Amino acid sequence: MGLLTPDFGLFFWTLLAFLLVLFILGKFAWKPILKMLDERESTIADSIATAEKARNEMAALKSENETLLQQAREERTKMLKEAKDASDKMIADAQSKAKSEYERIVADAQSAIAQQKNAALTEVKNKVGSLVIEVAEKVLRKQLADKTEQESFIADLVSDVKLN
Repeated sequence: MGLLTPDFGLFFWTLLAFLLVLFILGKFAWKPILKMLDERESTIADSIATAEKARNEMAALKSENETLLQQAREERTKMLKEAKDASDKMIADAQSKAKSEYERIVADAQSAIAQQKNAALTEVKNKVGSLVIEVAEKVLRKQLADKTEQESFIADLVSDVKLN
């Protein structure tokens, strides 16, 4: 039972030892412990502020990256549109040139055909003219008096003439 109801001497010495330890700790240990706690608190606060600043910077960088990506997409779209327009223009120019070349070739061919046709017609006319002159010349040379003899002579001449 002595522990439950201590004597006054035990109580006094225990109290004196406690106060002595409390004084020594207060004099030498509390200030460094409180200082260390304050430093730790300021370090934690600084770390939280730094982390918050880094998070804000990351958010700003993310926003900037999104903006840059959007600009890059717009620029890519613009470049693709310009390339498509340029290719369409090149195709249209090539088609236009091909059409004009085709029209020129057709016109040249038609002109050549017309020239050859005219030359052939001229040659046929000349040939027919020379044949007519030959027949007339032979008829006049013979000087036939009879009409039936003239007709038979003309028929013979026509059969002899080759139309090449």
